[in-house]
This record gives sequence, C-alpha cells and structure tokens, in this order.
Amino acid sequence: MIRVVIADDQAVVRGGLRLILEAQEDIAVVGEAGDGSAALELIRELDPDVVLMDIRMPDLDGIEATRRVAETGAATHVLVLTTYGLEEAVYDALKAGAAGFLLKTASPERLVEATRVVATGESLLAPEVTRRLVDRFVAGSRPGAPPRNPELDELTARELEVLKLIARGLSNAEIGAALYVSDGTVKTHVTRILSKLGLRDRVQAVVLAYESGLVEPGGQPAV
Repeated sequence: MIRVVIADDQAVVRGGLRLILEAQEDIAVVGEAGDGSAALELIRELDPDVVLMDIRMPDLDGIEATRRVAETGAATHVLVLTTYGLEEAVYDALKAGAAGFLLKTASPERLVEATRVVATGESLLAPEVTRRLVDRFVAGSRPGAPPRNPELDELTARELEVLKLIARGLSNAEIGAALYVSDGTVKTHVTRILSKLGLRDRVQAVVLAYESGLVEPGGQPAV
C-alpha cells in the first residue's frame, strides 16, 4: 500500500486529490496539511511513502518544505504539484530534492501514475525534460567558470563517464550501448554514483553535473 500525505493550502484541492487517489486499491491518503510546516510535522509523524507538495503555500512554501524533507534523509518521496507551468519553479523544486513535478491540470490518470512512479523511488521527469530545464536556468545564472565540486573526485573515470551520459538524458540502455556494457553494469555504476555524491536520484545527479560544469548547457560534456 502506498501511503500518501497531501500538502496544499486549498481544502477543495486536497479533497479532490484524496478522492482520486483513494479510488485506487493500492493507495491510501494518511494525512492532509494546509501549509509547509504542517506537512513537515505529518511527515515526521506518519513517515509516508509520497507527499504531494504544492509549491505555493503560507508559512513555509513547498520548495523549502521539500528541501527540509531531503535534509532529514527521510525515505519519503516528494511529488511537487503546482498550477504554474514555470520552468524556474520546476528547477528549484528538483534541486531541493523533489522526485518529480506535476501540474495540477494533469489528468487523474496521470496523477495516479505519477504517485506510483515516485513511490518506487524513480524520478517522474524524463531525463530529456530535466536537461532542458537545467540548460535554461544554469546557463542563465552561472557567471564565469563553475566551481569544481570536490565530491566528483570520489568517482572513478568510468563513473564520471556514466554521470556525463546521465546528464545528457540517456537511459540505462542507451548508456550501456554507448559504453558497450550491460544494463546491470550501468545500474551498478548509477547506484555507486548516487551513493558517493549523496544524491537521492538521477534528477539530482543531472543538476549536479550541470552546476559543477561536468556537462555544459546543451548536453555536451565539458572540455
């Protein structure tokens, strides 16, 4: 059973989301919160699998609440919801530690699918989508040469190569084909990369690769 907390400042929205999710046999809504602070309390108390987190809430917004969830090391996965299709908000939410992003205008079927995907620990956004977001905002906000991330020194040459391919939007199968290795070997490399860099998922790996200058905007490896 996937245990879900809904965090949104509009009661009618929370009610609608609850009705959609609880119509599924494998999903249970275990709590609701009207602001980010209340959401954090529920997460600590209930330890849900997924939090549907609105971006714009009083007291503590969804991006800061997501960041605090990630900092605790909790197993809870955050699926950010918003009525705004602003790419900057998507980037900030993913950088804060969200596992995915969904507009409130999405269909009920898409909401259910997204909840299930995020609950498994997978990222909701396709790598290509993530790359476009990072391209736009890292390119526009990074003056001069990016700082070298010392954590990258923990990676082997092969792991750095895999990280660059992740940041270019390649799937495990595509990485395997590019490097002439099996999917299992790629999965092992990805797991080790995330562990060494202290990252929750591939989305955060993409963000780190761009912000560290490992890959330049446009998806090409840095020279």
